[in-house]
Amino acid sequence: MKVVIIEDDKRLLETYELLISGEPDIEVVGSYTSGEKALKELDHKKPDVMLVDIDLPGMSGIELTAEVRSLFPDIEIIVHTVFEDRDTVFQALKVGAGGYIHKGASPRELIGAIYGLHEGGAPMSPKIARMIIQEFQEKKHLDIYLLTPREKTILKHMESGQSYKQIAKKLQISIHTVHSHIKNIYEKLHAKTRKELFFKARRTGVL
Repeated sequence: MKVVIIEDDKRLLETYELLISGEPDIEVVGSYTSGEKALKELDHKKPDVMLVDIDLPGMSGIELTAEVRSLFPDIEIIVHTVFEDRDTVFQALKVGAGGYIHKGASPRELIGAIYGLHEGGAPMSPKIARMIIQEFQEKKHLDIYLLTPREKTILKHMESGQSYKQIAKKLQISIHTVHSHIKNIYEKLHAKTRKELFFKARRTGVL
């Protein structure tokens, strides 16, 4: 298996290179401190797996992942980062990362993740896997409460700070109708306050 590593911390880069190249079935064919440098040589290096840090100088790891998946769809990418927030995780997975491992993982876990990805798996740190499961459970639970296209439009206008009167005028409907739609939105998302409403709407992908 051929592996390329992208990590802007030179000391960490050397550590990962020594660790991964110590495996009998793995050859580290390239190690880079930026995504731009890696992209220039990928066609020549032809790796099977890329280990990518997200917080890179210039092109981010997420931008690099998206670019590689577009240009070299056969290369598998595992994100290796300190970031565990929901938006970063889902952004990385959405653009094509096949695995997501936290930098707090042990060397054995990292090596296992690389092998696992190459063998067709989708390795995740436990905390990340749990986050994804919870996300799907919440979406499934709220599927029956999906908003209508009109309700989504009104919610977006609300988010931009428009009043009932402004929304009514823009959509050419009565204020009473706007009020009725907003009442339904609160009920469907089980929200009691405006803050909770927007939080749940973003959390479930409505906004």
